[in-house]
Amino acid sequence: MAQQAITLMYERNAPDNGIAWRRVAYLLHLSRILDEMEETRLVPERKVLYQFSARGHDMAQIILGLQLTNRHDAACGYYRSRPLLLSLGVDPADALGSAMGRAGGYSDGRDIGVVFNYPNRNGASALPMCGGVGAQYTPTAGWAEALRYYATVLGEKDYRDAIAVVLGGDGSIASNGFWSALTIATTQKLPMLFYVEDNGYGISVPSDLQTPGGNIAANLASWRDLTIFEGDGSNPGDVARLTQQAVDFVRGRRMPALLRLSVPRLEGHSFQDTQSYKSEAVVKAEWARDPLPRLRDYLVPSVLSADEWETCRQEAGDIAERARVEAEGRGVASPETVTRHVFYDGEIQSMGGQHCDGYQAPECSDEAAPGGQRINMVTAIRRTLEHELAINKRVVLFGEDIGPKGGVHAVTLGLQEKFGKERVFDTSLSEEGIVGRAVGMALAGLVPVPEIQFRKYAEPATEQINDCGTIRWRTNNRFAAPVVLRMPGGFFKCGDPWHSQTNEVAFIHQPGWKVAVPSNAEDAVGLLRTALRGNDPVIFFEHRAMLDHQWARRPYPGDNYALPFGKARFTRTGDAITIVTWGAMVPRCEEAAEGISADVIDLRTLMPWDRASVVSSVRRTRRCLIVHEDLGTAGFGAEIAAVIAGEVFMDLDAPVSRLTMPDIPSPHNPTLLDWAVPSVESIRQKIAALVEY
Repeated sequence: MAQQAITLMYERNAPDNGIAWRRVAYLLHLSRILDEMEETRLVPERKVLYQFSARGHDMAQIILGLQLTNRHDAACGYYRSRPLLLSLGVDPADALGSAMGRAGGYSDGRDIGVVFNYPNRNGASALPMCGGVGAQYTPTAGWAEALRYYATVLGEKDYRDAIAVVLGGDGSIASNGFWSALTIATTQKLPMLFYVEDNGYGISVPSDLQTPGGNIAANLASWRDLTIFEGDGSNPGDVARLTQQAVDFVRGRRMPALLRLSVPRLEGHSFQDTQSYKSEAVVKAEWARDPLPRLRDYLVPSVLSADEWETCRQEAGDIAERARVEAEGRGVASPETVTRHVFYDGEIQSMGGQHCDGYQAPECSDEAAPGGQRINMVTAIRRTLEHELAINKRVVLFGEDIGPKGGVHAVTLGLQEKFGKERVFDTSLSEEGIVGRAVGMALAGLVPVPEIQFRKYAEPATEQINDCGTIRWRTNNRFAAPVVLRMPGGFFKCGDPWHSQTNEVAFIHQPGWKVAVPSNAEDAVGLLRTALRGNDPVIFFEHRAMLDHQWARRPYPGDNYALPFGKARFTRTGDAITIVTWGAMVPRCEEAAEGISADVIDLRTLMPWDRASVVSSVRRTRRCLIVHEDLGTAGFGAEIAAVIAGEVFMDLDAPVSRLTMPDIPSPHNPTLLDWAVPSVESIRQKIAALVEY
């Protein structure tokens, strides 16, 4: 697709009749009045603690929002996007109530009011915004990818002209998320509109420090398969024509576009920002571009009379005041409810995942079917993925090298050949993009199964991982993004600081994620199937040393085999000591416990973990050893030890003990690695010391 640059100069001709100008005027007044109400009343009264004015950005956002007419359209904005929300139909009482942290609204008081969401089954939705600048881009790309998937793979006609829109300022275009989403949208030719509101500043940093020359549209003019639209965001005629052209282009061509509008930021970054970094001349020039009086000049008298304009203002004022009264009357949510909706608890979310569309999981059993062929963990994971792909067309797999190569560990070998490039596909080398697009696809109702090639490579996606896990909680169950994130890690024949990290505890500390760490093929099948049919995001950890380990091979337990999370397996039973472990340490603990009467507990999942079984076992054996590959300081073993100390202290005959790697990265040389990772002999010595204590 050849590039196209469109720039329109200010014109004073008749307004375009395709725009609902009276609605624009009303919503612009409403946005201004809400901003003023917060600044002059609610912030001084400390009823609003975070306030971001949209003055200057507002008119253009409203005109954009009124163009989102397909019920599968979605937009994701940032903290200055309330005018867009109003144009999509958000109740002003919800907008103000959320700003005040009151019950109901966007989050029931859990998140700051400018971090919004709007599930809308009958019209365009606002995807759950993130607090991090630039974090909105890749989930929006994922939504756009899901739109194409529904239209082409699933054949759902009403998705064929739906689009995804992401809003961002000139600061956010310097973020990793922007560039990753731009790569995804253009290489995949997705129906996605990048809407850049350039006010010249990222808080106080001028835009020429964000991008060379301060104009991202100019810099992207030669970016392949991206059409550029650019103009004055204060000029009603420019905004109307450019927005219509950009939206129509994305709808009709099913290709990405970027619309950059220069807008004035008429107030500080936030209420506390005095804008001392701007000269008086700059501030005066910005106010001279105020869209509100420009809109009046544009509409009166050609479209509205002066009285009609005033009526719009009065109506907006009345609505705003009623919204304030209603919002202040809502009160604060009961504190005891704040722990709800971290995970799915039986109440289906409004949007996101397959369950809110009526999905019913096939009947499952935690009893393994007899007679299965003995297979390794690689084959077990592949076979489970293959079965779920075959019975559920919403399941999609993607990541680096998982297509023709079949993954660097051969887990996805042959799946693209069987299910096609639309369902099993490679991605660009961006973990931010892999996880972010998965979030957007999950929000759209697909079952994305992204792969991070090695555990250490998840670090660039940390923000998206955190945001994904908190979506259900911070939207008070309005949205959820059930992603199954596959992640190999741990030592293999050797180690190194880049491919051998485990550090599962980092994900356990991310609210909203379940974490599975199977040690063998049978458990891998059962836990992965539960994750794929579940309604929560899951980290599925595949230990490299166990993928083809002889001990980890098991008979295939059947296509209906599924295991509950939070239920450990006793691989040995005894009464002298309890050994708690997981992953690659399970067979070592089993071997070390030979000849000793010991409970060996394979936790299998770390979030949730089977506290009851561990506590019951330790209460009976009166001794406990926790063995894991991760580092000792702040490792998950410390959490287990703390629980045992808190609940079983009076029953203990010996101190709770841990055996872990020292606090070092994984060493490469096998001799150094063998010294660092808990060995059968070191575990045996620990057991003997505790039993003899």
